[in-house]
Amino acid sequence: MMPILKVENLSKDFVKSLDLVAKGLNKIGQNYKEEIVHAVDSVNFSIFKGEIVGVVGESGCGKSTLGRMFAGILQPTEGRVEFDTGQVKNKEIPDALLTQMIFQDPFSSLNPRKRVIDIITEAPLYHKLITKSEKRAFAAEMLQRVGLDPDTLERYPHQFSGGQRQRVGIARALAVSPEFLVCDESIAALDVSIQAQIINLFVELKDKYDLTYLFISHDIGVIEHISDRVIVMYLGRIVETAPIKTFVKQPNHPYTQALLEGVPRLEVGKRQYEPISGEIPSPLSPPTGCHFHPRCKSATARCEREKPALREIAPAHFSACHLNDETQSL
Repeated sequence: MMPILKVENLSKDFVKSLDLVAKGLNKIGQNYKEEIVHAVDSVNFSIFKGEIVGVVGESGCGKSTLGRMFAGILQPTEGRVEFDTGQVKNKEIPDALLTQMIFQDPFSSLNPRKRVIDIITEAPLYHKLITKSEKRAFAAEMLQRVGLDPDTLERYPHQFSGGQRQRVGIARALAVSPEFLVCDESIAALDVSIQAQIINLFVELKDKYDLTYLFISHDIGVIEHISDRVIVMYLGRIVETAPIKTFVKQPNHPYTQALLEGVPRLEVGKRQYEPISGEIPSPLSPPTGCHFHPRCKSATARCEREKPALREIAPAHFSACHLNDETQSL
């Protein structure tokens, strides 16, 4: 089976410019230089049609930057995201609309000065997917798809609850008939009871409209519930990717194991939970070799000096850890 989306050597760098003080000191002989953050560092993977691929990792690991490159909001420094348009259902949809993004904050992502009817139909009208005469009926249908009353078309975002606003955001994304949705912490700002409703809506829409998702979240419990496969990121790199059952039951990379150790589970009773030791290193000066080695209890001298390759250790299970080489050699 061919992937619907393929990522090759994808990287994104951000430059931290010099402030006025540093620029002034450089004029009198100092040598301050701009610093570079490798937000996403040469990642490779594929996503197949109909999959929900979860992306997890601590804050600052590059999850959101990766999602924004998928959606075309950020341009990569190197590499590419290749979409297989041969698998697209609606050939009339422009390639730029095939991927849509649903953001974390449903209030700030909606224009407060526009009515819901205008928010939903803005892109379809601009790209001539609908006519002005079809506007109201089209917007009403989109609201019904996400479980909202069409009578709310004339309302403004502030007149909705958080969960309802997120549904409006989903309706806006669906309005251009996308094939691929990037959900960036799309339920993090919602109450727990509302989170469950939105997760169920995502699953229902996937099955009904044959959608594919990249689902970014810091909540591993949510990722376990919704994902078919999981990508684990640390300081811009992919350290492990595995089917969801393997991710939960047989995590390989020490970082993945540490993340899962911190997830409360009912079946283990009064177990003590320990956070991952140490602080996340600065992305301006990440550790050499394996970025995780300063916090890893199993790190060796090789981990400090050599970057591990992401390789297949079992069917569909990839990990970037030198310890796998040592295990195989035994």
